Amino acid sequence: MGRHLDATANFLRSLGFKFEVDEEKDLIYMPFSGENGRWAAVLDVKEDRGILIMYSMVSVKIQEKARPAVAEFLTRANYNMILGNFELDFSDGEVRFKTSVKVGDGALAANLIEPVVFANLATMDRYLPGIMAVGFGGQSPEAAIKEIEGS
Repeated sequence: MGRHLDATANFLRSLGFKFEVDEEKDLIYMPFSGENGRWAAVLDVKEDRGILIMYSMVSVKIQEKARPAVAEFLTRANYNMILGNFELDFSDGEVRFKTSVKVGDGALAANLIEPVVFANLATMDRYLPGIMAVGFGGQSPEAAIKEIEGS
């Protein structure tokens, strides 16, 4: 196992997360349950480039007819986002949230991994109800953002 993959796995293990490691692909697969739902997370370790990327994927695909509204919701959510961003694959309806850190030749320490993981999980949990309300309940993107962000 590469040193960044090992550091990431040790960090997750120290917090009691359940996960599977794919050493060939330098990936960690982790199911997660938050207050607002369940989803899959993947940590992608780019050993050769010193980069850790975490994705949280909404468990259902957005139907084609709802993708423009969900895209607007995600754009509104991303506007003031400090750490990470939402992405929508228009070809299949996958929605995910991405956080990352680049350490280059340095060590991937817990203080660098922690914000990547916790910001990712907290943000997906916060915005998941809005994604579902816009994507499957017909709520307007603007109303959903106001409900979540209170603005």
